[in-house]
Amino acid sequence: MYRRILIPVAMPAEVEPLIRFAANLLEPTGEIRILHVIPTVTIPEVAREWRASVNVVIPAHETGAALDLPVEPEVRASRDVPGEILETAENHGVDAILLTLRGSRRSRNPFVGHTATALLQHASADVVIVNRLALLEEAPGKILLPTLGEQPPRKGLLLAEHLSIRHHGIPVVTLRFSPDAPEEPVHRETTTSRGIPLREKWVRMPLRFFARHRGLPEAILAQVAQERYGLCIVAEDSRRSEGPLLTRRFLEELFRNAPCPILAVRG
Repeated sequence: MYRRILIPVAMPAEVEPLIRFAANLLEPTGEIRILHVIPTVTIPEVAREWRASVNVVIPAHETGAALDLPVEPEVRASRDVPGEILETAENHGVDAILLTLRGSRRSRNPFVGHTATALLQHASADVVIVNRLALLEEAPGKILLPTLGEQPPRKGLLLAEHLSIRHHGIPVVTLRFSPDAPEEPVHRETTTSRGIPLREKWVRMPLRFFARHRGLPEAILAQVAQERYGLCIVAEDSRRSEGPLLTRRFLEELFRNAPCPILAVRG
């Protein structure tokens, strides 16, 4: 799916699971770049962090060797972490930036700081954000792809199909929220152009929920919990005309209480 993936990491524990997940998204000749940004330019702190960065570089090389994938780690120092990530993405012509969210030591809010928000707003490459690394290695039973439009977001459907193929054709369920849907949920069984089982589902949502997408995270999470999806993909194409869906507030509400891994994709 992608030729070059950039993975910004802050801690050594993120390196191996993110590389292993990125391997599911790579084309056969694809490559992965790991970027660790030291968030300071003060000499003593940079020197100390630079020595510690070996704990990022070594597992990056080891995981790449174990998966037989080209993995190139890089360490840089900058006060502007999002700017450094965006510059690296441009310089190396990456197709996607893959990252996970984390809270600070004083807060469980995964959007403390502004790195993810800045990347969603300014990256020219696709941005893929995952909320729960620990569960990514489990094969999902089925994938949920919510949408507010007539058709699911193109990049979200491509990602769902790609992951389905990697997991032996698990079904993908597109969930369309609409104020015009019947009161009882509507289902339709079909297949995608790549032969993946596709279940189309319509759920009625009052018109007031569409104003600034209020209530949408709760509605998505209710569906996830009801049918026990193994993975939920929320996606937005950059050419959408109805306004941005993947806002900081939307993702914060969705990620905080999600019972399964969530992938947010802005393509």
